Amino acid sequence: MLHDQTFAFIGSGTMGEAMIKGLITSAGVPAPNIFASGPRPERGAELQARYGVHVTVHNLEAIDGAQIVVLSVKPQMLHGVMEELAGRIASEALVLSIVAGARLETITTVLRHKSVARAMPNTPAQIGLGMTVWTCPEALSQLHRDQATAVFGSFGEEVYVGDERYLDMATALSGTGPAYVFLFMEAMVDAGVHMGFSRRVAEQLVYQTVRGSVEYAQQAGRHLATLRNQVTSPGGTSAEALYQIEKGGLRTVMSRAIWAAYQKSRRLGRGVEED
Repeated sequence: MLHDQTFAFIGSGTMGEAMIKGLITSAGVPAPNIFASGPRPERGAELQARYGVHVTVHNLEAIDGAQIVVLSVKPQMLHGVMEELAGRIASEALVLSIVAGARLETITTVLRHKSVARAMPNTPAQIGLGMTVWTCPEALSQLHRDQATAVFGSFGEEVYVGDERYLDMATALSGTGPAYVFLFMEAMVDAGVHMGFSRRVAEQLVYQTVRGSVEYAQQAGRHLATLRNQVTSPGGTSAEALYQIEKGGLRTVMSRAIWAAYQKSRRLGRGVEED
């Protein structure tokens, strides 16, 4: 499906690299078939040394002959990049955008290109455990749909949604989600250090607890509340800890945080930056 395709990555940051790694290691795409562009030559040199891909600081050079073009720049850079590439991408090529907030209509209009799919991956893609939610216009060909599925599946799990509005939701929940998890883990580690563990031991306890809890929850296939109740004995330590968590409003804070991220993604889509 992908091994004979030529790729161009416009933007070679963290997520771009994660996709490149997945394409090479999981999808069998030869490194010479991948071109990556970015403004920093030193970053290009890193990618070339690490994966053997072609690198350039010129976007037009990267897309020359590319059959799949990935837009992986920062949102504030996207419009300028699209204006540069407008009408220059091969008509039969597939464009994949992983830019937060960027609407399909905007991309297709500015690029003057019809075959576009939009996705929201997350950073665990760097180790092949990403979660990508994606969508595309109804008119996108089955070949391009299959190619998009293969690309996003090369670095983790992928979920197709038929309505683009779910992309902003995915941005807030799974795209930004690792940041919430890391903060929660950091708080647990700091509490362990406060009690007297060394940071190394506290980190080991937290990492394995979180890893094991996730695997157990997936394999158990039961509601998360049921699993929580199983480890919450009346009058026990879990009950005491959970009382304090609920008293502190963790659920409310998390809900508000995710809603704020959702609203921010929508604002990005309207071209409104408030940072």
